[in-house]
Amino acid sequence: MIQKVRYHLRNMKPLDVVIIICLLIASFIPHIVYGIQLSNIDEDARIIATVKISGEEVYSVELSEETPHEEFRLEPSEGQYNIIEVDGTRIRNKEDNSPDQLGVRRGWISHPGETAVVLPHQLIIEIHAENLDGQEIYEEDDIIIPM
Repeated sequence: MIQKVRYHLRNMKPLDVVIIICLLIASFIPHIVYGIQLSNIDEDARIIATVKISGEEVYSVELSEETPHEEFRLEPSEGQYNIIEVDGTRIRNKEDNSPDQLGVRRGWISHPGETAVVLPHQLIIEIHAENLDGQEIYEEDDIIIPM
């Protein structure tokens, strides 16, 4: 093991270290952009959760302290089901019959920009913020994701 490490360190060039450091710093850019977007949200803004199946919105709710606890069942197609739970300022995919259970394991989401996805059922739960006049604070087209 030690010989392998020595071998790799011996074969590294000075520019390799610079590239590794640059990539490490660049990996934090999405977190910084997300933090900036969250800080730009007014306290007056409404937090809206939407549930989409195959790209079509089937449910929407404002997430606030006054939002009542609610559970409902969606059936994206025959033999598939999702139980969605809304609890005040948060929402989750409580139960489904997808094979990997990734949507269930995602748990509660409550902040703008967060999503929960169940690919086999083509179900997406998204959270976004809107001004009081109903306009989204940031559009999906405005978000730049570095590749």
